[in-house]
Amino acid sequence: MEEEKNNNDQSSDNSSDSAEQSLNKDYGKEASQFIQETSLEKMLEMAEIARIKKLSEPPKWVIPDEI
Repeated sequence: MEEEKNNNDQSSDNSSDSAEQSLNKDYGKEASQFIQETSLEKMLEMAEIARIKKLSEPPKWVIPDEI
């Protein structure tokens, strides 16, 4: 009985892995398309805008949970 349960767990893991791989391929295609269609100057401009936006945000404090 335990072996059957383990096999079912593994098969569900495999199906989620294949779905994740499919998504990764889609993102890879989108990234490749973006790189091919976007000039380096435009990418640098986008990065600078993101950097300035990040610098202008207030600091975010992370308070660890007390143990």
